[in-house]
Amino acid sequence: MHEATMVASLMRIIEEEATRYAVERITRVRLAVGLFTAVEPQTLRACFELFAEGTVAEGAELVVDRVPASGLCLQCGERFAMQTVRCRCPACGSAELEGSGGQEFTVTGLEGC
Repeated sequence: MHEATMVASLMRIIEEEATRYAVERITRVRLAVGLFTAVEPQTLRACFELFAEGTVAEGAELVVDRVPASGLCLQCGERFAMQTVRCRCPACGSAELEGSGGQEFTVTGLEGC
């Protein structure tokens, strides 16, 4: 479960930013998570709740925005946004695809008071 490692790093960022801006409480954390990171949003949320206990982020809402990957069909050359890892070309139905992008794990916003 690499979500726990990712959340541990996320908590360090949250604590550093809260200290930098003298924020007493983080109320919302927004992440952009790419399709190919193999991160399960529900597991990520559960880890976040556990790691946030007793910190400035305890009780904060975790918003996970999924970022699609770019797909290239090796049969017909169609480019498209991949919404799942296992998909087919929307133009010709081929499963011979090359994926790119979708590797993001980025904090896109922190809200606090």
